[in-house]
Amino acid sequence: MDSQEAQARPIFILVMGVSGSGKTTLGKALAQKLELPFFDADDLHPQCNIDKMSNGNPLTDADREPWLELVRTTAEHACVEQQIGKSLDKMPGVVIACSALKRYYRGILRGTHKPKSVPSHFDPPHPHKLPTYTVFLSVPRGVLEERMSARKGHFMSPKLLDSQLETLESPEGEEGTIKVLLEDDTDTQVRFVIEKLHELTGDERIRDQ
Repeated sequence: MDSQEAQARPIFILVMGVSGSGKTTLGKALAQKLELPFFDADDLHPQCNIDKMSNGNPLTDADREPWLELVRTTAEHACVEQQIGKSLDKMPGVVIACSALKRYYRGILRGTHKPKSVPSHFDPPHPHKLPTYTVFLSVPRGVLEERMSARKGHFMSPKLLDSQLETLESPEGEEGTIKVLLEDDTDTQVRFVIEKLHELTGDERIRDQ
């Protein structure tokens, strides 16, 4: 890969954590600082998933797989749109907030795995075309309970917190993962993530934006 091709390659920043961890707040702030589009994966759930969670029922892998595929596709499409007629001076990419609790789910989002329901010979993944970096918010249970109880108008039932924490497989140790400290305010978290992204990618445009 030549330097121009590497510079043109976009990045997918996945801000993950259980419900109530603050991933949407951090994701929006990070996207604003980097001048990248932001999506909340919760907005991409089909109505059947929303109804199920609203009733306090956890989603199964079969429920999540089409949704996770849609999240990855949304990221890819957003990056393609930015690359059409754009200058290489600005880094293309996308920021998406998504629970991404299991390693398997993150594999789908990274493009390294296809859902079990999709035959392996269909549409092979191409993770190198859109490398994914994970920003992980690890939050104590007590803080999560307070946040979820205070949140109004969200379909995620507080009853599902136990299920989410049981399902969570920490991404620590996985390639391209940045763990964010809860004690820091949002601005400090954003600066920390940008510095780590620069170290991981070597792309000076991340600092310049």
